[in-house]
Amino acid sequence: MTDFPGVSYVMPVLNEAEYLEEAVRSILNQDYEGDKELVIALGPSSDGTNKVAAKLAKQDARIILVDNPKGRTPIALNLAIKKSSHPIVLRVDAHSELPSHYTRRGVETLYRVGAHDVGGLMDARGRTLVQRAIASAYHSKFGFGGPAYHSGAPEGEAESAYLGIFRREIFDEVGYYDEDMWRAQDWELCLRIRQAGHKVWFDPELKVGYYPRDNFKSLVRQSYASGTWRGEIARRFPEGKSLRHDMPPILLAGVLAGSAAIAVAPLVRGRISRPAQFIIDTARLAPLFYCGATLAAGFASRSEGLKEKGLTAAAFQAIHLPWAAGYLKGRILGANGTLDKGRVK
Repeated sequence: MTDFPGVSYVMPVLNEAEYLEEAVRSILNQDYEGDKELVIALGPSSDGTNKVAAKLAKQDARIILVDNPKGRTPIALNLAIKKSSHPIVLRVDAHSELPSHYTRRGVETLYRVGAHDVGGLMDARGRTLVQRAIASAYHSKFGFGGPAYHSGAPEGEAESAYLGIFRREIFDEVGYYDEDMWRAQDWELCLRIRQAGHKVWFDPELKVGYYPRDNFKSLVRQSYASGTWRGEIARRFPEGKSLRHDMPPILLAGVLAGSAAIAVAPLVRGRISRPAQFIIDTARLAPLFYCGATLAAGFASRSEGLKEKGLTAAAFQAIHLPWAAGYLKGRILGANGTLDKGRVK
């Protein structure tokens, strides 16, 4: 590539003091010859994030800070995009680390394939035992059902893009992020881009290091919020419905029915008909089968050591079951402003 258009990185931030400096370093040290700027939209953090951001901005004039008092991700992204100035906009995350070639490769792909949004792989990583186990669940098709940005796929057109590398003019054409979509706002924006006749593209060479939640309580909260907003998407848009998304609620129903059957079985044995007893005995197998499947998937995962593999099995359950409950809520009642409180201190 001989022409290097200027690039604007936009980053929503809330309670990221532990990760922010490393993420910013990976952005500003990109192997890219064009002009760069990083616009950070600061939410109401309580862990010293804003002090870290102020220190970084003082050290490098390419860092621009904007205030996001409501703390919502789509609002943060819109504030940052409107404050930015370059023809290429790259969404970045404080919990991620970009490989040095990310910008160059992403801009090349954007023009090579004629796309208006390009994304790549979420390469989940961990610093602690629990976070490494959760990262392994992210990589497994058993964990998230195999979307391209988690487990990989050949390069080509996609439904949505992880993070996203955009031509700035697309925001003038289709609008900015929907600020009512507190989660899944990237999918909704990609839908409008595709409906306008433009390409959303997946490039597996764009592999971004990502640090997931580092404890199960936060993972459960994140999974519930993600499921709720996916249910909201299915409720709003016919294109957002998929058989893959219906499987976790069926699983949840089976686990709950089976757990109830386990509790009831000793109380009714010998007092009900044989067909009814058969139904109860069969239902009791569902949670046992699911636990066995998660253990098998945990031990087949990329985790290392028995303890980490066991924690990965637990991570599958912390992803699947809250997500399924959230999906049912979002599908039936709507998201109604459901918030992921996993990173709220």
